[in-house]
Amino acid sequence: MFEFERPRGGERALLVHINLPDSLDQDDLAEFIELVRSADVEDVDIIVGSRQKTVPKTFVGKGKLEEINLLVKQHEVDVVLFNHALSPSQERNLERELQCRVLDRTGLILDIFAQRAHSFEGKLQVELAQLKHLATRLVRGWTHLERQKGGIGLRGPGETQLETDRRLLNKRIKYLNSRLEKVSKQRQQSRQARTRAEIPSLSLVGYTNAGKSTLFNALTHSDAYAADQLFATLDPTLRKFEVDDKLTVIMADTVGFIRHLPHDLVAAFRATLQETREANLILHVIDCADENRQDKIDAVNTVLEEVGAIETPQLHVFNKIDLADFSPRIDRDDEGKATRVWLSAKTGAGFDEFRQIIKEYFAERIINCEIELTAQEGTIRSHLYELKVIESETYLDDGSSCLKLKITDVEMKKLCRHLEIPIDRFHMGSDDKLAGAA
Repeated sequence: MFEFERPRGGERALLVHINLPDSLDQDDLAEFIELVRSADVEDVDIIVGSRQKTVPKTFVGKGKLEEINLLVKQHEVDVVLFNHALSPSQERNLERELQCRVLDRTGLILDIFAQRAHSFEGKLQVELAQLKHLATRLVRGWTHLERQKGGIGLRGPGETQLETDRRLLNKRIKYLNSRLEKVSKQRQQSRQARTRAEIPSLSLVGYTNAGKSTLFNALTHSDAYAADQLFATLDPTLRKFEVDDKLTVIMADTVGFIRHLPHDLVAAFRATLQETREANLILHVIDCADENRQDKIDAVNTVLEEVGAIETPQLHVFNKIDLADFSPRIDRDDEGKATRVWLSAKTGAGFDEFRQIIKEYFAERIINCEIELTAQEGTIRSHLYELKVIESETYLDDGSSCLKLKITDVEMKKLCRHLEIPIDRFHMGSDDKLAGAA
């Protein structure tokens, strides 16, 4: 098993954030600080600067490097964290100058993911992303060894060791890919089973810490881990959500997104995010109290596009109205279709409006119809009462009865199939239809 260099809980860290013309905005600095604290690292100080362009060798200029070095010694810093993507050579050069470990934004996010992954699949995905990131940084572990260049007899032991490490690492990556492929097939089988059962599915997506897990727990009466921290949820969780006594859906809670999410992580979690790609409806959870919510909406849509889910129907769920001056409501487009709902997962305000939208979205699945049953068809009648789909019942003179039903197309198809009832026994309303029920 490979050992990964990552900040350990309680380590002292110096933060570095450089404003560049084409870089992240200043608001991202607050996000960076939150990332650091989510990794259980003590941020002893932060250095902020500005540059027109980075230095190829050390990313920062000579003056800023001296400032960083001074603070590293002053605070006895264990690790220096950069809010930027550093090249392997830049990390190596910075470590040589500062005499301590240096991690970039990608390494920090990978560490948080490593701490939060609990399921077998999640651990495999995180390890795969870590190994791919580590592949270009193998030299770090062997800087104490000689690395001479030249012909036979002139090669140092470090080069041989790096080659050995590279072979072991590639072997491990190949193994992880094969295991994840098996897990992906198992997930696909589960999805196929749900498809055969014709259970509609919803997928919660959103920027990290938008309140997805809190909403998920409140709606499904679940106990998925939820906390006011970045990437509290890594492992996907699926639960039944009973919209009302007529409609039940499967809801999936997924990993939170973030700006500049490492590409290796997106690739590693592609199998997990397939739940999103194949959902009937994506619930895009948004922190309405966040002033930069539009930027975060764009960041989420970027990742959805990467995983091929951008074409899936979306409903914007504006959460945390209890922290802002908003009331529960539904926003609709010119055609009357609901596009946004405003609610609070914490207080439950707006849940009625949310359920209304879900029922509207799957309205075509609710069918109003009638069926006449003879006195000898008590089994069918009993089954309909068990399903709680009978709106009213009228007894006829010949001993038969006429039942008015409000039933989902899924339930009707099952009924026709299991009890061998011809579809033409059901008299549909003028606006109701049942495609492919026979």
